[in-house]
Amino acid sequence: MILPTKNIAPDQALIAVGAQVLMQLDQPATVSTVLDRLIAWRAAHKMPSSIPFWWFALALDFLYITGSIKLEAGELTRVSHAS
Repeated sequence: MILPTKNIAPDQALIAVGAQVLMQLDQPATVSTVLDRLIAWRAAHKMPSSIPFWWFALALDFLYITGSIKLEAGELTRVSHAS
């Protein structure tokens, strides 16, 4: 689920979708804006499969649990771990 398996394609693994979400967060944005950007990015890069909203939500959960994103004032923000 987090990593690709024989049943989960590499472009659909949560780690890959999470990385794609992080690429869309160059500036704070609402969840719906990030989803729209992700869908457009995946289409522009000719990803073979679509991502349902619930899988996108799991990717957000994964990113939040790992401390990679936070939600403030209704907007998702990328967390910088640089010292």
